[in-house]
Amino acid sequence: MCGIAGWVSFDRDLATERATVDAMTETMACRGPDARGTWIDGPAALGHRRLAVIDIEGGAQPMSVDTPDGAVAMTYSGEAYNYAELKEELRRRGHRFRTESDTEVVLHGYLEWGEAVVDRLNGMYAFAIWDSRTRRLVMVRDRMGIKPFYFYRTPDGVLFGSEPKAILANPLAKRVVDADGLRELMSFSKTPGHAIWSGMREVVPGTLVVVDADGLRERTYWKLSTREHTDDQDTTVGRVRELLDDIVRRQLVADVPRCVLLSGGLDSSAITALSARQLAAHDEKVRSFAVDFVGQAENFKPDDLRATPDTPYVHDVAQHVASQHRDIVLDHHTLADPEVRRAVIRARDIPAGLGDLDASLYLLFKAIREHSTVALSGESADEVFGGYAWFHDPAIQRADTFPWLAHRMMAESNRMRLLEPGLESRLDMFGYIQDRYREAVAEVEPLPGADEHEQRMRVISYLHLTRFVRVLLDRKDRMSMAVGLEVRVPFCDHRLVEYVYNTPWSLKTFDGREKSLLRHATQDVLPRSVVQRVKSPYPSTQDPHYAGALQQLGKELLAEPSHPIFQLVNRSWLDETLQLDPAAMPAIVRNGLDRVLDIATWFDLYSPQVRL
Repeated sequence: MCGIAGWVSFDRDLATERATVDAMTETMACRGPDARGTWIDGPAALGHRRLAVIDIEGGAQPMSVDTPDGAVAMTYSGEAYNYAELKEELRRRGHRFRTESDTEVVLHGYLEWGEAVVDRLNGMYAFAIWDSRTRRLVMVRDRMGIKPFYFYRTPDGVLFGSEPKAILANPLAKRVVDADGLRELMSFSKTPGHAIWSGMREVVPGTLVVVDADGLRERTYWKLSTREHTDDQDTTVGRVRELLDDIVRRQLVADVPRCVLLSGGLDSSAITALSARQLAAHDEKVRSFAVDFVGQAENFKPDDLRATPDTPYVHDVAQHVASQHRDIVLDHHTLADPEVRRAVIRARDIPAGLGDLDASLYLLFKAIREHSTVALSGESADEVFGGYAWFHDPAIQRADTFPWLAHRMMAESNRMRLLEPGLESRLDMFGYIQDRYREAVAEVEPLPGADEHEQRMRVISYLHLTRFVRVLLDRKDRMSMAVGLEVRVPFCDHRLVEYVYNTPWSLKTFDGREKSLLRHATQDVLPRSVVQRVKSPYPSTQDPHYAGALQQLGKELLAEPSHPIFQLVNRSWLDETLQLDPAAMPAIVRNGLDRVLDIATWFDLYSPQVRL
């Protein structure tokens, strides 16, 4: 895992711009604390910050190969989990390797197959290849969008980077956010290709972007496609388990300490148990980490999202698989620390507004990084297997909008109230969301002969796998890479995603519950308490002192009447919120206060120009 950056300028020799390229690359230092490198050849400059995970001594980047017709160079972030098989195939075809890294395998794969190398990769990756033989840049992003990748067109080329901050470090990129950027920021859905910053775009997951002197072209090499599912129930459950065993085996490969993230839910517990079984075959014990909060047991109150606290289930799993387990316990002071908020916003480049969910994840990863460099996560199982409660709510199934927004309607209403009067009508959030929703639904390929309910559930699955999950994957990547921790997501393996996506809804819920396939595929390795546990999302602190700490920060903000945040935020809403009893503050209001503080911090760090 690493951070990449680069610049292609067809009208100049970038050898004179090394300082700028280095500045772009250094913004990625948190993603790659182990080494750095810059490669420049005429109109192309590639930068790299390395987090060494495979072949610690070798694998330095940017990596290049000299051919009779010119050099081919690559800057690469991520992991190709099938690199060993690809390497053997390339050796048979006459390729010779200098390192043991997967990076070199991908580069030689390009030399052998050209752009078609993307069809052979299994993994999470974002990489750029400058091919001096054809004077073109090829940018590639993995199928599910696990690794971030952004670009910004210039009059004579393009800037690119793992994160927007790399691009914004170049004077050619302007720190402007327009109305569509604000709409995207407030919508809690990730429109493919959108990057918030005006003029900047994401490389769409499963897409290859080619830039040459004639312009820029995009080609989709993978998308969720509809296929008929013919396996019966037992075969389907068996195939899910077979895939998971193979995926976990591949994703445990590393030359650095590994661990798993454990929440006590079905998803993370399954990954923990399967990892423990794989490692036990090599006389190793799995390490597991969980987040908890001071006083959570005393303050916990069941709600419509979280019926039970995590810790008892975490400990059941840790004992069941004999993991080397550690709880990371956080207090309200640390969660509300303005410096932690600054670190979170700096990592994400935008004010995502998830408050303590982001802060606790960042602090969890920071603590884990003292012991491990690679972690496996249960992220994305809910999107793949249909785990969220709203998947199973008939009213939400029929809602003519994104299901998670229908579920959050009250929270969305509160979010709009915090906006400066008049801004809500100018943004027309409802219209924007409906346009993006209809675009997404139009992408879904129907299955011939499927009934109305089956087709609707396919649409809902598609929305989660192409819009919702990308919000969560981006969050996990940014929080982990901010501390130099590589987080792998086994449930995002495209083979599993394709297989389960095309499994009929009746099979996904055959036991009358959510995630039937995953539960039955892994129940033999899990404690019964976890097999029977109802879905519970990533935890949030229920300590009322946290809300009180936010109010104090809000008062300090309100005392700065000229702060640019009041271009966007309703001062009266903030004043009213600061008068509430923190112990009785509704969660949706507390979330709004967290979002206001995030936006204020974003203005302080990035000085964005807001143009409506």
